[in-house]
Amino acid sequence: MERRNFIKTTGLVTAGVGLSGKLAYSNSLQAIQNKLPRWKGFNLLDYFSPNPEGRGRGETTEDDFKWMADWGFDFVRFPMAYPHYLDIDRTKNISPDDVYKINEAAVDKVEDIVEKANKHGLHVSLNLHRAPGFCVNAGFNEPYNLWEDKAAQDAFYFHWGMWAKRFASKTPKQISFDLVNEPCTREDMNDQHSKRGPIPGELYREVAKKSMDTIRSYNPKHMVIADGNNAGSDVIPEMFDLEIGQSCRGYFPHYISHYRAPWVFKNPDDAPEPVWPGKIDGREFNRKSLEDFYKPWIEAVNKGVGVHCGECGCWSETPHHVFLAWFDDVLSVLSSHGIGYALWEFKGTFGILDSQRKDVDYEEWHGHKLDRKLLTLLQKY
Repeated sequence: MERRNFIKTTGLVTAGVGLSGKLAYSNSLQAIQNKLPRWKGFNLLDYFSPNPEGRGRGETTEDDFKWMADWGFDFVRFPMAYPHYLDIDRTKNISPDDVYKINEAAVDKVEDIVEKANKHGLHVSLNLHRAPGFCVNAGFNEPYNLWEDKAAQDAFYFHWGMWAKRFASKTPKQISFDLVNEPCTREDMNDQHSKRGPIPGELYREVAKKSMDTIRSYNPKHMVIADGNNAGSDVIPEMFDLEIGQSCRGYFPHYISHYRAPWVFKNPDDAPEPVWPGKIDGREFNRKSLEDFYKPWIEAVNKGVGVHCGECGCWSETPHHVFLAWFDDVLSVLSSHGIGYALWEFKGTFGILDSQRKDVDYEEWHGHKLDRKLLTLLQKY
């Protein structure tokens, strides 16, 4: 599961990175500036599955990047499952030794994707959606726990060192490193529906800082981003003093963003009907609800923390008119505070192409089905 037009109210923004490697951001019309650029774009799921033959959205093509750039976007996030680029026996459970067996051909393909994206002016954020010893999703046997075992942490640093070395010559305008997708605890890592909670903040800080130091040992200007704690929901105050950006999510409330999603609702038929604005499951939701939800993230920006929304969007079962009304408010709240976004995904059930929604009048687009209303909404922000 479970991405450039600037809005008038924020003025013209120039973003970059200073010679010291610190994130820099200037906007003469705002007293407080987001230290991360207000990137706008998409998630690409080429390496989302642990198995190269498993679930995915097909190969991202150079035409995809051209369309994104032509439509005004400047950012792609690349969530990877690390086993996807390993050379291992996939008929057996992965072992701690297997985690170090890099398939260079698979890594070369990632490099090719980065080069093509950069060619069209798109920034690439590499992310470990499944890291050694952790994934927010169940369905794969890990040999250890990233948050409990030193061996898992050492492997985590190894992987980020490998990627940082591979892209050592890239500038912060071209690439960033998003450490681990949606960190959290889970009572049972094999149960998608088991209760989740936040990682102890100091532990998350320790792992993030060592990862940052590893990455910047290959290029001191490399840009590092940490997903929000508690599955992306919570800011990480323990990292406010580090030169690390933070990534929030655009899925609140899940009643709308994940309506009838089987990985969220044990019985999708029990999911309450989504409306926007209005009352869902006995609770009132509206723009004020969104402002309250994002208040800690806005306060983080005001304290000098770079913030970006690394994932947002809505699964295909949500009525399209509800999705667009809700998403307009989500993007408005984020953009009014200089926070960019990355839609999950470009092609697929959350995307602007081939989403398989049943209530959309699609436009034919070079062999794909384009959700023009969603594209127009994204371009608005």
